[in-house]
Amino acid sequence: MTEDVEEEVQAEEEAQTEEHKVKGEGLIAKIKELIHEGNITRIIIKNDEGRTLIEIPLTIGVVGIALAPVLAAVGAIGALAADLTIVVEKVDN
Repeated sequence: MTEDVEEEVQAEEEAQTEEHKVKGEGLIAKIKELIHEGNITRIIIKNDEGRTLIEIPLTIGVVGIALAPVLAAVGAIGALAADLTIVVEKVDN
């Protein structure tokens, strides 16, 4: 059981975050670009006040049709908000 806890802590330490500022109309394009880069475990979209609007957990193999409903929700958020921040969690291997 101790080994599981150590592995979880180690995995959290390896994750890095990046922040990207975008306008609402460029949100979907930036999300797609980030997903195609790979090694992303989570995408968090925040408004200009820093409040989290949506968190999107990503796993290997989640592409195409599985992302369609998520991208529709992201598009709606982009239409309603002017300035957004995309926080990306990446894992370095």
